[in-house]
Amino acid sequence: MTEEIERKFIVERLPPADVLGHGSRLRQGYLAEENGVEVRIRLSEQGAVLTVKAGGGLVRTEVEVGIGAAAAEQLWPFTAARRIDKQRHLVNLGTHTAEVDIYSGELDGLWIVEVEFESGEAAAAFAPPDWFGRELTGFSEWSNASLARNGRPG
Repeated sequence: MTEEIERKFIVERLPPADVLGHGSRLRQGYLAEENGVEVRIRLSEQGAVLTVKAGGGLVRTEVEVGIGAAAAEQLWPFTAARRIDKQRHLVNLGTHTAEVDIYSGELDGLWIVEVEFESGEAAAAFAPPDWFGRELTGFSEWSNASLARNGRPG
């Protein structure tokens, strides 16, 4: 099993366009969620991935399996009412890469940044840039699965 060590923040202000770069569109739909385990399909220009995530907070289990685009499109209808659409930008922070997600559709205007780490120590030592806002790590209502199901928290 693979562990994902990740911190998440709401973006207060986007970095300049030359730092943000072009980005790529991601469609995510959730097939199932139960007892802290979620199964999702992600479609992008790079292909389609079936992902299972378990747990919450800083460290989660994550298993990703590439699947064909045709199979992903066949599963897509089963994600109705549990979808998000976003543009992902990769921003170099020196020793880390920030994934800046700019949401559209029902979540238009929401900007979230995630940074993955190789260890809990590295995550704890990370000092976010000033354009990062409030930390959302561990707040389940800000997970992508919750955003897809419930929208932006009030």
